[in-house]
Amino acid sequence: MGKDTAALAALSGKLLMAVAEKRPLVQSITNFVSMDIAANALLAIGASPAMVHAPEETPEFARLIDALVINIGTLSKQAADSMEIAAQAAQINRKPWLIDPVGAGGLTFRNETMLRLLKYNPAIIRGNASEIIGVTRILGLTDKASAPRGVDSTSSANEVEDCAMALARHLKCTAVATGDIDIISDGDRIARIANGTPMMTRVTALGCSLSSVTGAFLAVADNAFEAAVAALAIYGVSGEMALEQAAGPASFRTAFLDTLYSIRASDITTRLRTI
Repeated sequence: MGKDTAALAALSGKLLMAVAEKRPLVQSITNFVSMDIAANALLAIGASPAMVHAPEETPEFARLIDALVINIGTLSKQAADSMEIAAQAAQINRKPWLIDPVGAGGLTFRNETMLRLLKYNPAIIRGNASEIIGVTRILGLTDKASAPRGVDSTSSANEVEDCAMALARHLKCTAVATGDIDIISDGDRIARIANGTPMMTRVTALGCSLSSVTGAFLAVADNAFEAAVAALAIYGVSGEMALEQAAGPASFRTAFLDTLYSIRASDITTRLRTI
């Protein structure tokens, strides 16, 4: 393990323990498909999930949370309005928040909703390669084509690196593009994490759950870049460890949650791979 990889592993282990100790309260306004596994993933790493969606409650609740996660997967006008109220409340109360731009770049209403939400300064944007390209194109930062197919990525992580950097610089945030190689950039730095397994793409909403888990690290880290690196390192290593116990997607889902619960800093030190 190189010096940089060892440093990232140590950071990830430190933040893993911080989440368990501080038990951050993470509000997740997420899609209907991912609510169950996102809440369980947060519980597994020691965080406290709150799936509060009602716009009538959000301004008051924003004072209590440690981080907010917004996922635009199952979008509606009511949901978009609620998300905007939550993002504004997080900004007013100085609570860090993350947006998962599911399907960005594909449909007009979805793109317009993204533009509304980005006005409230998310700390992290986390999507697959096509979604990160899509957000960058919506903002006029690239003319690269992106046509997301469901929640699957149609672009490689290598192709999205320039877009992630441009997006991070433009919005003064950390951009995360997941794929075979996960890319994290804050506009100046880039980390590339090579852990994970294709089996993670065979269980619905594991990517959405990653966004919620990243929100927990966002609540305890010194900055968004470190939070994203730690979350992706721990998630990817957990996926590899879970695969060793699984016979297929159903048993993998169970093994993955068990691994998130039991993973230790030493596992990350042993298994983390960066490029």
